[in-house]
Amino acid sequence: MKPILACLMMILGLSVHAAGPNVILINCDDLGYGDLGCYGAKDIRTPHLDRMAAEGTRFTDFSVTSALCTPSRAALMTGKYPGRVGLATGVLRPDAKNGLAGTETTLAEVFKAAGHATGCIGKWHLGFVQGMRPVDQGFDSYYGVLHNLDHWETVVFEKEGGMPVLRGDAVEKRPAVPAEMTALYTAEALKFIEQHRQRPFFLYLGHAMPHLPFDASPKFKGKSQRGLYGDVIEELDDSTGQILDKLRALDLAEKTLVIFTSDNGPERKTPGSATPLSGSKHTVHEGGLRVPCLVWWPGKVPANRVCDEMLTTLDLLPTFARLCDTPTPANLDGLDQTGLFLNANAQSRRTTLYSLYGYKERRLESFREGRWKLHLTPKTMLFDLQTDLAEQNDVSMQHSEIVEKLTRMAESVKTSAAPR
Repeated sequence: MKPILACLMMILGLSVHAAGPNVILINCDDLGYGDLGCYGAKDIRTPHLDRMAAEGTRFTDFSVTSALCTPSRAALMTGKYPGRVGLATGVLRPDAKNGLAGTETTLAEVFKAAGHATGCIGKWHLGFVQGMRPVDQGFDSYYGVLHNLDHWETVVFEKEGGMPVLRGDAVEKRPAVPAEMTALYTAEALKFIEQHRQRPFFLYLGHAMPHLPFDASPKFKGKSQRGLYGDVIEELDDSTGQILDKLRALDLAEKTLVIFTSDNGPERKTPGSATPLSGSKHTVHEGGLRVPCLVWWPGKVPANRVCDEMLTTLDLLPTFARLCDTPTPANLDGLDQTGLFLNANAQSRRTTLYSLYGYKERRLESFREGRWKLHLTPKTMLFDLQTDLAEQNDVSMQHSEIVEKLTRMAESVKTSAAPR
């Protein structure tokens, strides 16, 4: 159920004293672990993100629950495994009638309970019928395209003039043009920050890029050494730089926590890179699940830190609730990781992660405990991530007791977190 305080605020139109920082959560689409300069990319220039990493913390062990858009975003928004909110597998297409239930407490509702203004810009992908859209899930405002921009989704809108760009529930323009999306979303983000500079706010910016069909604006085309894909990443870098510069100009930097990440690893049909990891989107290898994560909050988040402690998208909601001193929803799979954000010497409270992708014969599952990563399907494989981050050397035969232990632990999670 939604927090009682948030419900009272919405019903009575009351405001409460806001606690905690402004928060901007930037979530890219299919951005790979190895696509940024600060994560080792040599052929894509990301000076603004590199500076963000130098001024904040770069996490090297940050994972999503599923290497696919909808389930990954469901976990991010609720702090629960996607199977527990009915979105364990598959992507919601525009004609879908299901989605994230209104009874689930979202990130936006946590911030509203703390008195923050809330805005959603960009891709949603968690339900498109009334009651499931961003403005029904705790966001005061919405601007963007609810879906992907690929053929499987744009075809639904062909007779109406193309994929719509929405403001709230109203169509602002058609069709959505891939090359324009990053600039449009950036402009909206800057406007949102300007409009809410006098009160605490939460902004979720879900970029369309670099999901297929990726494209960049003319200013960035032909500029990177990794072709159009690299151009797209360099524009995302510039977008983030504009946002951070806006915060500095408005004297909001020390009041604002900014997180930059991705919903899953790179699509294998693109030049996206997960180096030095193996696998990609649509897998349960580290290359599909482990993504970039930069955390920036001048004066609060330790600067110039590289953190190899385990962190996941599940942990963001309870961490934000703690930072805002607002009640944490019950029965979460996420853990409060405030210490990990703010203390350079803190250790992660998390040691495990269950991951699922696909149906029936294409079903892929993995379970991790610390250094050990067990692939449950299509065959049992065990990897020691401490010595074999690329998951190349199956050691299941040498460590049968660890296989048995992780299998039991995975079964316990699957009882409530995954459909059979």
